[in-house]
Amino acid sequence: MKKLQDLGSALIDLLEQVEQPLEPVLAEMESTGIRIDIQYLNSLSSELRETLESIEKKTYEAAGVEFNLSSPKQLGEILFEKLRLDRRKSRRTKTGWSTDVSVLEKLELDHPVVALVIEHRMLSKLRSTYVDTLPKLVEKETGRVHTDFNQAVTATGRLSSSNPNLQNIPIRTEFSRRIRKAFLPKKDWKLLSADYSQIELRILAHLSGEELLQEAFRNGDDVHALTARLLLDKDDISLEERRLGKTINFGVIYGMGAQRFARSTGVTKSEAKEFLSRFKLRYPKIFSFLELQERLALSKGFVETLLGRRRFFHFDRNGLGRLLGKDPYEIDLDLARRGGLEAQQLRAAANAPIQGSSADIIKVAMVQLQEMLKLANLPANLLLQVHDELVLEVDPNFLTEVKALVIRTMQQAFSLDVPLVVDIGVGNNWMEAK
Repeated sequence: MKKLQDLGSALIDLLEQVEQPLEPVLAEMESTGIRIDIQYLNSLSSELRETLESIEKKTYEAAGVEFNLSSPKQLGEILFEKLRLDRRKSRRTKTGWSTDVSVLEKLELDHPVVALVIEHRMLSKLRSTYVDTLPKLVEKETGRVHTDFNQAVTATGRLSSSNPNLQNIPIRTEFSRRIRKAFLPKKDWKLLSADYSQIELRILAHLSGEELLQEAFRNGDDVHALTARLLLDKDDISLEERRLGKTINFGVIYGMGAQRFARSTGVTKSEAKEFLSRFKLRYPKIFSFLELQERLALSKGFVETLLGRRRFFHFDRNGLGRLLGKDPYEIDLDLARRGGLEAQQLRAAANAPIQGSSADIIKVAMVQLQEMLKLANLPANLLLQVHDELVLEVDPNFLTEVKALVIRTMQQAFSLDVPLVVDIGVGNNWMEAK
């Protein structure tokens, strides 16, 4: 406690007003658990097995030889020795060529085998991590899984969960979305999903003071279409062009460079560089804010969220530690961005106030929501928190009251210069509610 006091009152407030009140909320969520449809998961596992076998056959046909898809060594030999793909996109390891996800993403458009391997890996992981594992974790007495929520694991302040980890269930593919169908409410009740809409972009608009983005959020405009129109300098935007705007909006928050942007959207690397340059010209305050966070991390050793949570950084390698205590505006960022670990840390520093503030806000909302549900004596249980989403089970006779309470509580959890917006979904399972 003394160490927190030495660091300032904001951290004491964060502890006493957010983290400590959240403890009993999480304890009750862990105790309640969430119901699992074991029979459905067993059926999905069989379907996944057949799909994986089909992908294996296609991969062998595309490669011209059979090999063990689970062996990085054999895969490396196939990609870089038999098929002679660009070795500059990989690196040597003790066992051969690296075939980790970053390497495969670089190679995805170079040969049909790569996309098949990526799909096989993703589905295999889904099957082993969730489809086959969740039934084993169901408590016989409750018919539910009771995940453990962890408050002090992530560097960003986000909650994590374990046994099982329910934070990392992907939703981009059909199979990953279908896993959520196995999560059920109490019998005859409904599941309610409440998701903060574009909260990190809204926080970025608030923190950066970028007027164009703030005005768009206040007016309820489509910010992805706005960005696409600004970048392409045209009024009529197609769905594909809007997707480009969405990719760059969210990508900038996570320090996405031209190469990653090109890979994600299908444009050339030179086009990607041009888009990023135009973005910087259109939203100059966003880049000024992000660069300031990098400078603060180098000069102070930490950056802060809206609620005062600090993420600390150590730049001792390659002499960057000498910048500690320097005036942040006198730091040469181009010199500091040498690549490797330092560049990764600087990207994390730029993102930390955004992602950390999002984590803080939803924690505040959880504490307030639990209190309001009990005060109103509403038949609803808070079950899960996954990034920007809360999942509850609700007596259908009280859905209207609970929905209104959830929306009001989450939207008023913290005051930004732009409105917080909550999307609500209701269904018989998590997939339907999402």
